[in-house]
Amino acid sequence: MIDLNTVAPAGSTAPPSTRAEARRRIALIDDAIAAIRTQIAAADMKRQARRGALDPDWYHRAKTAMRHLQRERTLLLAQAAALPGGREQLKDRIIAILRAQHDEAAWARIVEAARQTLAEEAR
Repeated sequence: MIDLNTVAPAGSTAPPSTRAEARRRIALIDDAIAAIRTQIAAADMKRQARRGALDPDWYHRAKTAMRHLQRERTLLLAQAAALPGGREQLKDRIIAILRAQHDEAAWARIVEAARQTLAEEAR
């Protein structure tokens, strides 16, 4: 059972440094949201069985915790989209290696050839 008093509000932790870390944290949040939904459903089934009412304070805490988690999930998705992916990191690494192996004039020719190829493909 999730302790609803320990759900941290969005932005209380450091932003992820990699997409993998963001995906891991999103998965943990998804699990916590699912657990809260399960608790709410179980409490509702018990309420129906005893023909009583849900504890309104508990229900409010559960829904608030879920809202905080959903807000944090949305924030993590936005932060993950802004992080460089594996392909961008590979391109940056290739550029760094090639730039180190060529002098300024050769590098300028390589960049100009790449720009011309892009311009030709755009037509």
